[in-house]
Amino acid sequence: MIHHSHCPVCHSDQISFLFAVKDYTVSKADFPVWHCGQCTARFTQDIPDQVSIGAYYASQDYISHSDTREGLINKLYHWVRKNTLRSKRKLVVTETQVQKGEILDIGCGTGAFLNEMKNAGWNITGLEPDAIARQKAGELYSITPQPSSDLFELKSGSYQAITMWHVLEHVHDLHPYLQQLEKLLAPGGCIFIAVPNYTSADASHYQQYWAAYDVPRHLYHFSPASMKPLMEKYGLQITAYKPMWYDSFYVSMLSEPFKKGRSNLLAACWNGFVSNLQTMADKKKCSSVIYVIKKQGSK
Repeated sequence: MIHHSHCPVCHSDQISFLFAVKDYTVSKADFPVWHCGQCTARFTQDIPDQVSIGAYYASQDYISHSDTREGLINKLYHWVRKNTLRSKRKLVVTETQVQKGEILDIGCGTGAFLNEMKNAGWNITGLEPDAIARQKAGELYSITPQPSSDLFELKSGSYQAITMWHVLEHVHDLHPYLQQLEKLLAPGGCIFIAVPNYTSADASHYQQYWAAYDVPRHLYHFSPASMKPLMEKYGLQITAYKPMWYDSFYVSMLSEPFKKGRSNLLAACWNGFVSNLQTMADKKKCSSVIYVIKKQGSK
């Protein structure tokens, strides 16, 4: 068990208990979420260490590893994913200004995004900690991801694009990872980091029942304000904030039964719509944000 005496994001001691959040997916146990008054990041306390955390992913409900299509929400997830994979590919091409290059996808799951990029002509490298997910990537897409520990064995300056789609919040070695990403990025390349945003309207509505807290698998809960100094610490700069429009609906659908004890598709869709409405005025308010990141001084 890991208990933080300082913020794991900025190392400040200005931290305090916020509320307890239940692990609805596996253990049904409560985990405390704390808030940092310095950088505004939040984090899960008393988390399992890297050796023990694997048991908390062992569920058919954990879709990025199981690829399950059981249930309405998972069916909707797969339908939406077809569209988001295409939009992610276009975002990578637009921001890197490279039609075909080298891409590293960290936490690639069962390989759907890597397959999209492979079909577009990119040379792909995938890292994934879960052996079952790596096996499924081979079965589904003939892709062979490497264990996540191989991150520190990769060649510096090799990648025009590095992607982490809802992965950074899971990484125990937060600071060594970011330091290594800066080293791996080719000149002019981009890092794309998508993480949930607790400052969104849907997060404010559901509070401790917000599904994107996803304790204890989500170790950190980022705000745009906390991401900026975190990137700058490692010679990186955020150049754009991109909204993930579908996430407000998906997360609201998951959150509704946590808060009300039963599913309510209409209420979830309304809360997702209201959240996205606020995002229209400020992209940093989206339920999940894609941060486009370059080395400091890059154009």
